[in-house]
Amino acid sequence: MSLMTSTSHDPALAAPRPGVWRQYAELTKARLSTLVVVTTAIGFVMGSIGAVDWLRLLWTVVGTGLCAGCASGLNQAIEHRRDACMPRTRHRPVPSGAMSLRHAALASAVMGYVGLTMLGVLVNLGAAALAALTIAVYVLVYTPMKTRSTMNTLIGAVVGAIPPMIGWVGAAGEIGPGAWILATILFIWQLPHFLALAWMYRDDYALGGFRMLPMHDPSGEITSRVAVLTSLLLLPVSLAAVLVGLAGLFYAIAAVLLAGWMALLAWRFHAR
Repeated sequence: MSLMTSTSHDPALAAPRPGVWRQYAELTKARLSTLVVVTTAIGFVMGSIGAVDWLRLLWTVVGTGLCAGCASGLNQAIEHRRDACMPRTRHRPVPSGAMSLRHAALASAVMGYVGLTMLGVLVNLGAAALAALTIAVYVLVYTPMKTRSTMNTLIGAVVGAIPPMIGWVGAAGEIGPGAWILATILFIWQLPHFLALAWMYRDDYALGGFRMLPMHDPSGEITSRVAVLTSLLLLPVSLAAVLVGLAGLFYAIAAVLLAGWMALLAWRFHAR
C-alpha cells in the first residue's frame, strides 16, 4: 500500500521524508507509548501475588503497547487536518504526506485488533476490556472533546491513568485497592505536565482549533495555579501507597523528593 497521500502541501514546509519505521514511531507516538508500557509493567509487578509470571507480563505489555499505538494512530488520522495547521505537528506522517490517511487508519486498527486479541487470549478478559475502554475513551471522547472543552485535559489524564490498572488486572485478575492508587498517582502526575505543554504550545493549539486552558487564560495565572495545586496534591496521593502496604520507606523518601521537585517547578511557572 502506498504511503503517499493525495493531499497537497506547501513544498516550503515539507520536511525530508522519514523512513517507514520512523513514520510508524511518529504515528504511534513511540515515546508516549513507551511510558504506557512502563506503567503497565509496574502495575503488573505490583499486582502479582507471589512470583512474577514473566511470560504473561510480556504479553501484557506488548498487547497494551499495541493498543496504545492504535489509539495514537487513530487520533492522528482523525486530527490530520488540524495537525497540518500547527508547526509542532505538521510533519507527522499523515499531514506531511508521508503516509496516506487510509494507511494510517488501517494500520492503527490492525494494531488495536492484535493487541486486544493478545490481551484477551494470552492474559485475561479483564485486561483486554480495560484496554478496549482506553482506546474507546481516547478516540471517541477525548479526541472530539479537544475542540469543544478545556476539560479535555482531565479526560486525557484518565486515559493515561488506566495502563497500570491493565497491568494489575493482567497479573491479579481483578482491580484491587493498589490498582486504584497507582491510577490516581498517574492521573494527578499528568495534569501539571499537560498544563505546562498547553502553555508552551498555546499558539499552536490555537492554530489547530483546540480548546486548551491557556487559550482562555492569557496571563497564565489560572493555568499555573492549577499546576501548583495538582503538584502539591501528588504528595499525599503518592504516600497513600505506603499506607496500604504497597510500598516502603525508600519509595516514601523518593516520593517526597520527586513530588517536592515537581511542586517547585510548578511554583516557578506560577511566579515567572
